[in-house]
Amino acid sequence: MRYLLSHRRYRLPFRAPLRTAHGGFEAREGFFLRLQDEQGRVGLGEAATLPWFGTESVEAVGEWLRTLGPEPGANDLAEIPASAGCLRNAVAAARSMIAGEDVPEAKPLPVAALLPAGRAALGRIAPLAEAGFRTFKWKVGVGDLADELALLDDVCAQLPDGARLRLDANGAWDRRQAERWLERTAERPVEFVEQPAFAEPTAGRARVRRTEDLLLGLAGDFPTPLALDESLVGDGDVERWLGAGWPGVYVIKPSLCADPGAVLGRLAAAKAPVVFSSALETALGARAALAWAFRWKGPVRALGFGVWPLFADARFDGPVLAPFMRREDVMRIDPEAVWNALT
Repeated sequence: MRYLLSHRRYRLPFRAPLRTAHGGFEAREGFFLRLQDEQGRVGLGEAATLPWFGTESVEAVGEWLRTLGPEPGANDLAEIPASAGCLRNAVAAARSMIAGEDVPEAKPLPVAALLPAGRAALGRIAPLAEAGFRTFKWKVGVGDLADELALLDDVCAQLPDGARLRLDANGAWDRRQAERWLERTAERPVEFVEQPAFAEPTAGRARVRRTEDLLLGLAGDFPTPLALDESLVGDGDVERWLGAGWPGVYVIKPSLCADPGAVLGRLAAAKAPVVFSSALETALGARAALAWAFRWKGPVRALGFGVWPLFADARFDGPVLAPFMRREDVMRIDPEAVWNALT
């Protein structure tokens, strides 16, 4: 089997810069892919790389696409390495579309609303609560530690009755900073603290190991659950953390998995708690990622897909922000229209 392969690189500015512990984030870069098989059937996918998160670079995707050429065979596509996980994901999504696989029937899934970092979060909670959201995600580890700790009670006071707050530190804290936060969250409506500490692989194996031991220690020492996010970039990371006995939540960005089916199958077999999360991909990648969330048979926690409106050009946004994601919301995404929007 051979395919016709075309691709388009994109750089799409956000409506407003995103602030995380990794710094300012003003635009999204990646590639759209279009595959056509010998019967003329078409599939599309998105390679939504996040190199600062640990994926391959957008330049590396471009190099692989040039290597594959305009008419790759099935064997050529199979040779894309796991280190190019976002590209493998995009190819798999396109081939899945060609095969006619789609978003399965399922009940609506709850969605967590993303709050901006710092004091700006306070002005967003009331309108989101009025719209029906009951799970909120607040970016921390961005500003001064004391200022953010002081803001926590103000944020919690704004939450509607029964609501839960997720704190996402993006790996910003050292041991003492993480302990101060976890001491504070113990008696507050915090569902979990996401990635309190992180060491990039480039920091060296010794430091990575110390950080992983710190995370396991924190998870055992404090009542507030922890979640892994940056620690789960490569598909093998899930297996490694399952083997280490991670007791907390696994935040899975399907768009960053080389083989989401295998990763999620292993988590399902382990009965691990999973949260599906956006990688700030466009509507094209979001459609494929959300399909995995609707296929999940385990307990469903609020999706980390409350990120839209995201792009300055709304044609690239996923479903309208709402407290529940319905199958029909995902099905309304037209992959060809997203592809054509780049012309």
